[in-house]
Amino acid sequence: MIFKLAIAFGAGFISFLSPCVLPIIPGYISYITGKNLNEIQQNRRIVLFKTITFALGFSFVFILLGIAASFIGNVLIFFGKELRIAAGIIIILFSLNLLGILNFNFLNQDKRFEIGSYKDNYFFPFIVGAAFAFGWTPCIGPVLGSILALSATEATIVNGVILLSMYSLGLAIPFILSGYYMTVFLNSKKGFGKYYNRVTITGGVILLITGVLILTNQIQVISYYILTTFPFLTNFG
Repeated sequence: MIFKLAIAFGAGFISFLSPCVLPIIPGYISYITGKNLNEIQQNRRIVLFKTITFALGFSFVFILLGIAASFIGNVLIFFGKELRIAAGIIIILFSLNLLGILNFNFLNQDKRFEIGSYKDNYFFPFIVGAAFAFGWTPCIGPVLGSILALSATEATIVNGVILLSMYSLGLAIPFILSGYYMTVFLNSKKGFGKYYNRVTITGGVILLITGVLILTNQIQVISYYILTTFPFLTNFG
């Protein structure tokens, strides 16, 4: 489970760095806070609260998707081997899409929902966060879809929830920090564009390896190796 949690958290972070998410972060933060980029630095407490609320919004949706995937997996528990093989194949296909070897056009698009502005309402960022999750799911589909496929192989729905919570955390932490340290984020973002391709390829390779491990039923071997190498991790398993 430790290995899967690490993969899920890393997948969330890769989603944050993707070309369809990272460039719009300043715009989203400005939108949900009702502040321009200069005012954001002067109202960090409000920005922190609203970015956390926004993160809770998209986390809520992702976790619901994880529950659905885990539930389907539990319904099909008698087809455990077939489900594992199917999940492995799905993750491999998504990883090949990330690597540019395959091209699923519907996974390379985004759908943005326009929502009326209620910036003084502290519940507003949560609604926008949920809309973000639904609207950008097609764009981050290869990564999110891989984690959902992984979630479907879990023995319990609780494990699926934990898996998607880690994915959400990997996406939420850098988002919240970007709002709180907006000036640093903007300066770092300028020089990061040339690394988009490397990040995508790295994420694709990691997901490809994960898919192969699941397909060949070797992921437990990796988890066992990690736990024997770092025994203290058993406290979190």
